[in-house]
Amino acid sequence: MSTRRLTLVQLAAVALSSGLPAWAVAAQQQSLVDPFRLAVDDAIADSGLASHLQRAFGRETGIAIEVLRGPASTVLGALERGEHDAAITNAPAVELPLEKEGLVHDRQRVARSDFVLVGPSMLAKPLAAGQDVVIGLARLAQAQALFLSRHDGSGTHLAEQAAWRAAQVAPAAPWYLEADAGSPLLAQARRQKACLLVEHGVWAAEPPSRDYGLLAGGDPRLAVEVHIMRTFRAPRQHPVGRLFTTWLTGPKGRAVVAAHKGYAA
Repeated sequence: MSTRRLTLVQLAAVALSSGLPAWAVAAQQQSLVDPFRLAVDDAIADSGLASHLQRAFGRETGIAIEVLRGPASTVLGALERGEHDAAITNAPAVELPLEKEGLVHDRQRVARSDFVLVGPSMLAKPLAAGQDVVIGLARLAQAQALFLSRHDGSGTHLAEQAAWRAAQVAPAAPWYLEADAGSPLLAQARRQKACLLVEHGVWAAEPPSRDYGLLAGGDPRLAVEVHIMRTFRAPRQHPVGRLFTTWLTGPKGRAVVAAHKGYAA
């Protein structure tokens, strides 16, 4: 027996002795051969929140969750097609149309966060943006300071586009740069000494640095709600879906979220 499967079986034994209802035990047993597929936006993965939830739920129930990541728009498109069981994303502009059309269901808020502007620390004083991310972006554009973006339809990218519109700026080369797809966005920005809009949870997971820091944060216009939703497609109506959503939006799941830096339940 593989180490992974042995671990899952041990977790299952714990859950079976914990008094789970029969339907929950059935969901747990199915997850051992067909793990619950949970897709998350890249920011939810990079912040560590997705793995934190995965471990906490697994310890309590013995149920296996497979976490997959990608930009919110891509993840939600796959969810609508029934390729995943559920998704946790930070892109209401994409989520709401799918919900209204009945293409996803059981959409519930699991966390609140916001997007912050970060960059070389030497820019903080001349920028003098305080909490106003929009003013910060406008002043960066005036100075043509390097700014890095990934045009991938992620929750971060969608929030960035909305912020540029609010700043009445159309960012363009040579100071507005497109990130490579194969490397973490924040790591690239640090290397290039470029500014970046990033989800607060991702920024909170980074080690502190003298050279690279927060330029503007706490802007209510950049606040975002993080939601879980399930697929409406019959082939992926995994029995774990109901249990995980109930746990995540209940006291135990909210406690896990609240304990994670950069998020509020």
